[in-house]
Amino acid sequence: MRRPVALRLSAALSTMALAAATGAILTMPEASAAVTGGATGYATQNGGTTGGAGGKTVRATTGTEIHQALCSRASSSTPIVIEVEGTINHANTAKVSGDSCNTAAGLIELKQISNVTLVGVGSGAVFDQLGIHIRQSSNIIIQNVTVRNVKKSGSPTSNGGDAIGMESDVRNVWVDHATLEASGGEDDGFDGLFDMKDNTQYVTLSYSILRNSGRGGLIGSSETQLDNGYVTFHHNRYENVDSRTPLLRGGTAHIYNNYYVKLNKSGINSRAGAHAKVDNNYFKDSKDVLGTFYTDTTGYWQVSGNTFDNVTWSQPGAENHPAGPNPQSNTSISIPYAYTLDDASCVPAIVAATAGAGKGLKVSDGDCSTTTPTPGPTDPTPSPTDPTPSPTDPTTPTGTNLSLGAGSDGSSKASGTSYGNVRDGDMSTYWSPAGSTGSVSIKWGTATTVSSVTIREAAGAQGVIGSWRLLDADSGAVLKSGSGAGTIGFPATSLRKITFEITSANGTPKVAEFETYAG
Repeated sequence: MRRPVALRLSAALSTMALAAATGAILTMPEASAAVTGGATGYATQNGGTTGGAGGKTVRATTGTEIHQALCSRASSSTPIVIEVEGTINHANTAKVSGDSCNTAAGLIELKQISNVTLVGVGSGAVFDQLGIHIRQSSNIIIQNVTVRNVKKSGSPTSNGGDAIGMESDVRNVWVDHATLEASGGEDDGFDGLFDMKDNTQYVTLSYSILRNSGRGGLIGSSETQLDNGYVTFHHNRYENVDSRTPLLRGGTAHIYNNYYVKLNKSGINSRAGAHAKVDNNYFKDSKDVLGTFYTDTTGYWQVSGNTFDNVTWSQPGAENHPAGPNPQSNTSISIPYAYTLDDASCVPAIVAATAGAGKGLKVSDGDCSTTTPTPGPTDPTPSPTDPTPSPTDPTTPTGTNLSLGAGSDGSSKASGTSYGNVRDGDMSTYWSPAGSTGSVSIKWGTATTVSSVTIREAAGAQGVIGSWRLLDADSGAVLKSGSGAGTIGFPATSLRKITFEITSANGTPKVAEFETYAG
């Protein structure tokens, strides 16, 4: 029997998630079979992930041709679907210049671009010793590809040793039916298979294989880089991986229906206040599959329905906090999208039939059987979470400013400014991001109900803030979007952290106060 999770989105949001499809309907039989289905998990949030849907479709058999396709677009955001066939390697991947691209030799560079799908077709697409680098980009889909043996030392090197690496303000990436593999660990010249850092958010990895590596992947490159997250991992197979499946520093990850076999040192490593929701996974022949490891800065997890088959657990220590041998939840995590869980008992079989490149893009039907999704709609423009940004509510809220006495953090801060300045009640002090965009958050130790906020700009900076989004930082849901400072009302929400993200500005913003109210 299908087991829908209790929490479901409204009909409108479910419709929006369905519209987050992958690509155009193609003319060649092997291609039309490849671009199917739609994004799942956190990649459906923040307006959705559609890649190059609705754009031109081109075929590439070399890395240089991939770069040429990017550079031939009318702009860096013009939708495009790039069908990739054959082996992409250093010998056939050169830098290409153009106004709509920013490429480099020796790796596939998806930098400062948006609305792109890379899909393997025909006899397959293999990126051999060549990584895929996503930087300052959004709305990217990578589907049905193999990336193997990418090195950070030795020869040849590519992408810092990551098979797929994301960094620097990346939003909305869906990687699906990929095979990511190495031939050893760091001592052999390899790094992570799937890394996210420096403000990367709204990512889903689904139906993929990650194997034969020292490091599966990380979310956040240090204990102080906590602006990453909202990542979903489902129906993936991790095999013969030493650690980081994933390593999560801050942020939120939803990890369900994955098959983990032979995790040699540790598995899901929730650190630095991270929140991991771990549902109906199957762990086999592995060690320390969940907990906080190699640090005394602990994280959190919510567990249900998992199977632990021949899993061993180490003793707790100052920098070792295994969740087992009887894992229990130490937090509660709300997920903002609809999903359906397979029973853990059938996860090994379902993942074996669906995960990885070259599997015909089969997926689970949520009832321990497989199905093949049909091509989705081809609307090239993802619908924003709030399709009509509402102007700020001119009504000043009443009651206690909940920000006073709370905590705060953010994505960056300009010299001489502080996150704490937005909650000190003093209009003469302020926070500014390091550039023209960035985010600042108010946080509490326990769940707090908030239904409105007031953003006050410092003297001399009125009107600088352009577009913004207000986020429930616990779940990643967008509470409201709009432009300009002022009072923002929204449905009452219980949360521990609320984020004001400035996405455009007419100069350097100066936020004097970030006030929060229950009513």
